[in-house]
Amino acid sequence: MDKIAKRAPLNNRIFGLDLMRAIAITMVVVGHTAWVIPESEHFFYKLLLLSGFLGVEIFFVLSGFLIGKILYQLYLKEDFSIKTVFFFLKRRWYRTLPNYFLILLVNLAIASIVGYTASSWWKYFLFLQNLNTTMLPFFPESWSLSVEEFAYVLLPFFLLILGIITKPKNKKGFFLGSIIILIGIFFCAKMYYQATTLNTTLSQWNLSLKAVVVYRLDSIFIGVLGSWIYLNYISLWQKSKSIFLVIGMVLFFFLFVGIGYLVWQIEVASLFWNVFYLPLLSVAVACFLPFLSEWKEEQSQIRKPITFISLISYSIYLLHYSVILLLMKQYLIIDQNNDIQLVTFLSCYILITIVLSYFLYRFYEIPMMNLRDKN
Repeated sequence: MDKIAKRAPLNNRIFGLDLMRAIAITMVVVGHTAWVIPESEHFFYKLLLLSGFLGVEIFFVLSGFLIGKILYQLYLKEDFSIKTVFFFLKRRWYRTLPNYFLILLVNLAIASIVGYTASSWWKYFLFLQNLNTTMLPFFPESWSLSVEEFAYVLLPFFLLILGIITKPKNKKGFFLGSIIILIGIFFCAKMYYQATTLNTTLSQWNLSLKAVVVYRLDSIFIGVLGSWIYLNYISLWQKSKSIFLVIGMVLFFFLFVGIGYLVWQIEVASLFWNVFYLPLLSVAVACFLPFLSEWKEEQSQIRKPITFISLISYSIYLLHYSVILLLMKQYLIIDQNNDIQLVTFLSCYILITIVLSYFLYRFYEIPMMNLRDKN
């Protein structure tokens, strides 16, 4: 814990955003327990399936908000050039790529040992596994990392190229306009999907729309839009945080309860599901940002565990499913209908995930981040 404290002092962090990240990763980890729990129509089982999905959506918006603040400040302070773009990307890649490539290699090793197919494995090194097609079955949780990596690259290069063409005088307005254009482009991509795809099941929606890069980048850019509002209208951001919180709650209620009451299943409301559902969900998540970003400190005992889970969340995300849960399910035979065995299995899964994720963070992720800061 010494280097964790040294690298990221608890009193320098924003507790609300740590809480948001900790909730997101907890939802993802808990959601994937549905893989070992007997399938049923019970409300609790459906809640598990929803949990993992929502956790990733929270990550998208939060990631966009955080990288948006960094990139926007770089854009305003410097002559925004290719050098600036690569400086931004270098820092992001030091943060994301070492862990990803290490666990990708671990997954390839597991595939060869266990004997399951890792077709088109080379695509994973370029984040092409779900660029414009249905996600490949190997290393399934990596789909969201492709979305984030393409967003990291697209936004600064879009700003650079469009800026060279238009030579903007109002950089604040140009940044805002660029975000809106990008959101619009990927919103239109979903409209194209709606017009060209006969999608009448949630299973197909989950694989061919929700987890495909070209239809999901707007989720990141909605978070970036939130960062622009935060940096330019901080007074409004602070004064309206409770209002936005209520709006976010209302949107969540509508998206997860209201559409059921209205009987807007995908079979009869494909336009809503294919085009509007995911952007509305991203907006709902973004509405929580004013409240949580202004929750600077927390003095109670929950502060340290929340911050700890937040710090190791990326390692947890990479390890928990296709490494830990897959191997446990492969080699530990349990009776899924035996509650004691199932609870013991899941408790070990969570404990092993936390311990291994801490070691990955402590002995690999932190050294890589320190190397970034030296270069």
